Amino acid sequence: MTALSVSTSSAVSLRADAVVVGVAKGPKGLVVAPGAEAVVEAFEGKLAEVLTTLGATGAEGEAVKLPAPAGAKAPLVLAVGLGAAPEGAFGAEELRRAAGVAARTLAGTKKVALALPATAADEVEAVALGGLLGAYSFGSYKGEVAKAPVAELVVLVERKGSKDAKTAVERAAAIGEEMNRARDLINTAPNDLNPKSFAAIAQAAGKEHGLKVEVLDEKALAKGGFGGILGVGVGSANPPRLVKVAYTHPKAKASLAFVGKGITYDSGGISLKPAGHNETMKCDMSGAAAVFAAVVAAKRLGLQVNVTAWLALAENMPSGSATRPGDVLRMYGGKTVEVLNTDAEGRLVLADAIVRAGEEQPDVIVDVATLTGAMVLALGTRTFGVMANDEALRTRLHETAGAVGEASWPMPLPADLRKGMVESTVADLANMGERMGGGLVAGLFLQEFVAEGLSWAHLDIAGPAFNEGGPHGYTPKGGTASAVRTLVRFAEDTAAGK
Repeated sequence: MTALSVSTSSAVSLRADAVVVGVAKGPKGLVVAPGAEAVVEAFEGKLAEVLTTLGATGAEGEAVKLPAPAGAKAPLVLAVGLGAAPEGAFGAEELRRAAGVAARTLAGTKKVALALPATAADEVEAVALGGLLGAYSFGSYKGEVAKAPVAELVVLVERKGSKDAKTAVERAAAIGEEMNRARDLINTAPNDLNPKSFAAIAQAAGKEHGLKVEVLDEKALAKGGFGGILGVGVGSANPPRLVKVAYTHPKAKASLAFVGKGITYDSGGISLKPAGHNETMKCDMSGAAAVFAAVVAAKRLGLQVNVTAWLALAENMPSGSATRPGDVLRMYGGKTVEVLNTDAEGRLVLADAIVRAGEEQPDVIVDVATLTGAMVLALGTRTFGVMANDEALRTRLHETAGAVGEASWPMPLPADLRKGMVESTVADLANMGERMGGGLVAGLFLQEFVAEGLSWAHLDIAGPAFNEGGPHGYTPKGGTASAVRTLVRFAEDTAAGK
């Protein structure tokens, strides 16, 4: 695991294996960003000229290595692009991405000093978090990892404000380490991560951090009438689980429920996915990983708000015992659902968990799920959709996501799309509706299970949850831990009474 620390040492006097400086695209060419003054001086004021000669432009994502000048304690300088130079300070997201690129580029290095433009606490946090996320690597199944992640990242700050900087780095570590835990879960092979083993991981984390964890196994689910979770998991040799992970603060004035879809592998069930659509379906538990990471981070940060994560865990497999298209499930709470497509399973496990979460009367319920391919078609692979039964809540979550650097877009819940779901001739609802607007139909289905008077929102992270392309910024290939930062900031703002 990559360690984070803060230092007030000069970029040229700190003993490290590499020092990172920021560069940007100015109106007349490359400019060196603040924070690198000592390095510029060591290059006798010619650092920008040298980098330009090497072809550097300052473009976002660019990384150029060059030998450090005489007198520097680090042998290597890495100039990382921040994009266009702003009139004022660089934004937090630019800093996160640059630090992430630097950490990934310097994999195999033991100690790296980050001399990026970070003066205020939020800028220091952005650099530290971006570096920690960028350093992430998943190598559990490889006998030999080509390059180990950077062992230590040192954020260089001014002596004035160093106490706040240390707090900011500790905060970045709490969030970043839990995001990387979520990424590990998402990347773990489905033959190793199933509902039972996921529940055991949650129990271990609960013991480590002082969280209350309750696990309902298949017998308890049957006794409780959780027909949605059971209906999805009945075809698998690995039975389902509903896991409650609760963090309470003695001074909390509000409570939040985060509900996560946790399909540890989704074959589609009897409505089997075609080849080309099931190879990455280990990631269908990304929502559960996100809410799990968020509640642990909330505990580590000591937020004055009660947060409960509900992990609806099942494996969706075809077999002689699997739910068939045409079967009717009696959900937790009593509603009946006609299953028209067993590959629309996420909404079934979520529905049970939403009803159960609602029984505790939280102030807000937010569910997170890799729910529909329709949302990917609508918003692409880097943006998640936000739906809610409360427009103010939808707006707040959208703005919260933007504030922490996560791309999202508010989506509607059109009443006319509800018609197709409620026209089942044998049940209260069908788990499918109109084909067009499928992401919205899924949201409307979930809304049917939200108790009257409760504020609820739905984040469909099907696009950004799993990166099948190349790494970029602080985002690796594979699991991304999408929505974790949004949930944590939402909890923080709630604790602050916002």
